[in-house]
Amino acid sequence: MWHITSQKYGANAIGLQRILGLGSYHTAWKWLHRLRRAMVRPGRGALNGTVEVDETYIGGKHSGKRGRGSENKALVGIAVEDKAQGEDGRGIGRIRLKRIPDASSGSLVDFICTHVSPGALIRTDGWSGYKTLNEEGYKHIIVGPKDLNIAHLVASLLKRWLLGTYQGAVKPVQLDYYLDEYTFRFNRRKSATRGKLFYRLVQQAVITKPILGRQIIGGNSLPEYSSSKIYDPPF
Repeated sequence: MWHITSQKYGANAIGLQRILGLGSYHTAWKWLHRLRRAMVRPGRGALNGTVEVDETYIGGKHSGKRGRGSENKALVGIAVEDKAQGEDGRGIGRIRLKRIPDASSGSLVDFICTHVSPGALIRTDGWSGYKTLNEEGYKHIIVGPKDLNIAHLVASLLKRWLLGTYQGAVKPVQLDYYLDEYTFRFNRRKSATRGKLFYRLVQQAVITKPILGRQIIGGNSLPEYSSSKIYDPPF
């Protein structure tokens, strides 16, 4: 856990195998995925305030291509708190990322209801999948696609991280774990010391529901991959 959290951009299985002297690459790979799963804090708080929501496609020969309905790609929902007076100069608060089956209203609204507090101001483009948000208790405003600046920035940084750290060798079936890791690192990007990340990962690993090796290999099925399936923290 210390090795993983001390790497600024993430650790790969080959590096972990070498550092720990493991005989099997597959063992290191499974350990990494289990720890990535623990990076999602059980019972974590929902986003609030003003939140930008968008989707992006990951994978395929042209991972930068946008457009709903792209083939051979995984669709990822992005929710980002807009902190206009943020200290980082970009006004970005916490983020939530999740692989979703499609860009339908059911999938998008479920993603938002799971990760954003009721009453929040949701800013999206004009895609019809978002049209029922007001009925769900949110304040919904529509802006032009070019005005979703912070959501687009997070999408760009995510793809750059996947390409730079893992050379783009991330299978869609295991993408959920990498999204967990990126969210964990991004939301703690202002931590002054690596020790705080290490402490948090140890703490969360203790209270996170175990995951079997065959579940890792098969990936998280979308219906089961939700906060309702993990333990609530005791504190």
